[in-house]
Amino acid sequence: MHKVYDKLYYSAEMNEVFSDASALTCMLRFEAALAQAQADHRLIPRSSADVIVACCSAELVNLELLAEQSALAVNPAIPLVKQLTLIVKERDVEAAKYVHFGATSQDVMDTGLVLQINQALRLIDHDLQLVQNNLVELIEKHRHTVMAGRTLLTQARPITFGFKAAAWLDPLLRSRNRLKEICSNTLAIQFGGAVGTLASMNSKGLEVLMLMAKELGLQAPSFTWHTARDRIADVAAALGVLVGNLGKMAKDITLLMQTEAAEVFESAAEGKGGSSTLPHKRNPISSTMITAIAMRLPALVSSIMTAMMQEHERAVGAWHAEWGSLTEICKLTGGALKQSVNLTTDLEVDAERMRENMEMTGGLIFAENVSLALTEKIGKEAAHELLEEACNHVKASGGQLKEILLQDPRVMEHLNSKTLENLFDFAASLGLSNLLIDRVLASA
Repeated sequence: MHKVYDKLYYSAEMNEVFSDASALTCMLRFEAALAQAQADHRLIPRSSADVIVACCSAELVNLELLAEQSALAVNPAIPLVKQLTLIVKERDVEAAKYVHFGATSQDVMDTGLVLQINQALRLIDHDLQLVQNNLVELIEKHRHTVMAGRTLLTQARPITFGFKAAAWLDPLLRSRNRLKEICSNTLAIQFGGAVGTLASMNSKGLEVLMLMAKELGLQAPSFTWHTARDRIADVAAALGVLVGNLGKMAKDITLLMQTEAAEVFESAAEGKGGSSTLPHKRNPISSTMITAIAMRLPALVSSIMTAMMQEHERAVGAWHAEWGSLTEICKLTGGALKQSVNLTTDLEVDAERMRENMEMTGGLIFAENVSLALTEKIGKEAAHELLEEACNHVKASGGQLKEILLQDPRVMEHLNSKTLENLFDFAASLGLSNLLIDRVLASA
């Protein structure tokens, strides 16, 4: 069922980034950059570096053999370097002496993983931009579409659907900025040799590191980070927060799609959202998958955080524990974003149903408006008690709050009928919604 689940949880593009071929290519990019930089600083012959670079191709690697040997070596870098050395040796015996010179297996593994993360974050940013565009369009289209604001799942006071969509967009903008900062400041090459001191290259180590970082498009760290795993943890945490933000949006839409609400619907398509038993069902498909991914991710992020406590200069097991978890975090994030693009594209909004749902309370959704107006006259506690009594009357009788208040002399002593009418106006109930929406749109 792997192919089935790949379609459900992941995106084809992200699967490619974390494919075996991609992982090999990224590790071999490290080896090629290492040889080139060392030749530039005359640590190895230029002719040898050219041969090594020419041999750094994933197509030349025996993947099955690599998998078998990795189980014995505990990581794939060791057997990969052995294979690469043999490949180079077939072309140039002298060049084979300089393969992987001065590096350690974790240098290859970490840098290869960072290069994959860099690709993954670019895909993530692309899809985040699409979600952002869709939400901006929804906000602008529905900034005056009035609906019930809900607290603890019950109607509280009016908002607009544009305001609700802005509440989804705002944290996604922060997530996007956070990931851009990680790309700029956190994704660094790993190169330190056995214990991180670059001892094998004497005084040339830092120059080689700087040149490699430039060649690979990564940051040059100020210090080796073999057992300082905050860079990896930053990526995991940022993606966990991003997916949590997407999950909040999906949860809201799931609730709005419920039969009893029926205010918002995912776009319809042939074969989408049906039931195997119930012909009338229209299920929240994209929202369901985003929610499922958001439930899986926190445990994976937790495993990365747990693995931060690494021993001395090279860790036992903790470093190795990151590989599968971080790969899965990136792949699941890509899947959640693909589903989020689908979710926010052509989202159906039923403005009439939103109005109807607010009217079903008999005007209780305007109760706070009246309470605030009376507070200026009789104080907060007295106003609250008076409105609470009136609201209970509406719940018991099924009447309209405005009519009950018009007949209450305690209210009419302080508020005339015109003032009361204005307090039951949707337009007067939205507070600073439009101003807050504009602030989010300005950030977008």
